[in-house]
Amino acid sequence: MEKRKIKLSDIVKSFDLKVECSKNSLDREIEGGYAGDLLSDVMAHSKKGDIWITLQGHPNIVAVAILKELAGIIIINGREPEQETIKKAEAEGLPIMTSDLPMFELVGKLYESGVSGLR
Repeated sequence: MEKRKIKLSDIVKSFDLKVECSKNSLDREIEGGYAGDLLSDVMAHSKKGDIWITLQGHPNIVAVAILKELAGIIIINGREPEQETIKKAEAEGLPIMTSDLPMFELVGKLYESGVSGLR
């Protein structure tokens, strides 16, 4: 798979994602991807610049994403982030997007578009 530069705005358009907050930060480049719902696992294994795919919507996901300097978060399965999560993410300039797709399908589409978990 050839690595190419992909911005958050590209995946929003390509995968019909709903942007919940920080629309002005969609020009960030995605360096890689990480999928997981266990916060300690994401803290241990995600890398700076990753797009994080999760079903979690509580405010703690913002703290993890900021700590790890992630590019953004996609919440899957049609779930919505809590209002406190949106408020915290907006204050940090962290884009949170939502997708109706299940995690397996979205990760496959991201991989096909050039986003890898290996780097």
